[in-house]
Amino acid sequence: MRFATIADVHGNYLALEAVLADIRTLGITDIVNLGDMLSGPLDARRTIEILMKLDAVHVLGNHDRYLLDRPPEKMGSWDRPAHAQLNAEHLDWLGAQPMTRVFRDQVFLCHATPGNDEVYWLDTVHPDGTVALSPLDRIEQFAEGITQSLILCAHTHLARAVRLRDGRLVVNPGSVGSPGYRDVDPFPHLVEAGTPHARYAILELTDGAWQVTFRHVGYDHETMAALARRNDQPELANALATGWVK
Repeated sequence: MRFATIADVHGNYLALEAVLADIRTLGITDIVNLGDMLSGPLDARRTIEILMKLDAVHVLGNHDRYLLDRPPEKMGSWDRPAHAQLNAEHLDWLGAQPMTRVFRDQVFLCHATPGNDEVYWLDTVHPDGTVALSPLDRIEQFAEGITQSLILCAHTHLARAVRLRDGRLVVNPGSVGSPGYRDVDPFPHLVEAGTPHARYAILELTDGAWQVTFRHVGYDHETMAALARRNDQPELANALATGWVK
């Protein structure tokens, strides 16, 4: 089995197009999408129209849920502009996607953790704002009860792979469309990928063991940075242009 996993597109349709082109070049036909597809001050409409036509398996992210479970006046600064670009057909398609699912019996899919779409799985935010790889005991606690040998998560935008002590592999493919952001929960912190590339991962089952290859794809990130700037999101613009929020 060989397939690609994408996540955290956040309305960046140019990054999505570049990643999909790269996947096709590699001859890969199966794709899973781990959510947070649209929210951001970019182009949610073009992004969802690409995704709706894509033969892929999708799960919802927390920002996808925010577009569905609250009125626009209660939405955040990334969700409200995305929602304004969507019509009823788009929202119906989004609402039909599950929070978790199993792909081909062997791969568990979720956005953040199995029981909570807002909790970091592979990373921990410390009180001083440092974001670091979580202790293995904490990572394994979230994996309790999952029988699949491969577990895919997203949410932090950081590419990670952690082998559990029982042999299962947990992978975060990184973010297709947002290489940096600022958050305040559970403590104020920055997540920065360090380059503006669009990120995704290839998973392959070989001789009974999962192998992961992380891909960093160049694209016209300056155009998306300019769009974020026009939409009054200078920190996202910086991240899109450089991989750094500041």
